[in-house]
Amino acid sequence: MKRKENDQFLKEKIEAGEKISPVLPEGIKNYLIDIDGTITEDVPNEEPERMITCMPYTDALTTCNKWYAEGHRICFFTSRTEEHRTVTENWLKKHGFNYHSLLMGKPRGGNYHWIDNHLVKATRYKGQFTDLINKEVTIEVFNDE
Repeated sequence: MKRKENDQFLKEKIEAGEKISPVLPEGIKNYLIDIDGTITEDVPNEEPERMITCMPYTDALTTCNKWYAEGHRICFFTSRTEEHRTVTENWLKKHGFNYHSLLMGKPRGGNYHWIDNHLVKATRYKGQFTDLINKEVTIEVFNDE
C-alpha cells in the first residue's frame, strides 16, 4: 500500500470514530529513527552549534526517503531538547528528509528497553543505513506463562 492509500486508510479509521490506536495496513511500518549518531554524526545537546553544520549520512537520507515514498511512517525521535526543535526541523528540510513527525526529548543514556502494548522491533545502527533484512536473534520478553 502506497503512502496516499495509507493516509486514506488512517483517515477512514478516524472518520469512522474508532477509539483504538490506528492499525497500519499490512506491510506498512512506523519507523522511529534517532538523529544524532544514526542519520548524521553524533552531536551532543551540549554542542548545539554543530547541529546546523553536520552533514547527513547519504545512505540514511536515501533509505529514509525510500521508506517514506513506499508509504511507511517516518518519525524522528531524538534526545535533542525542545529548544533545538527549530534548528532540527530546518536541518531536516535543508537536507531533504521526508518525514511525518518529530519527537524531541528522548531519554539520554542508551541501553533502551521499550515496553509497549504494540509490537516493537528494534534495530541498532552500526554504521550502515540500508533496507532491513530478517535475522534470528535472542530477545527479552515478559514471562506470559
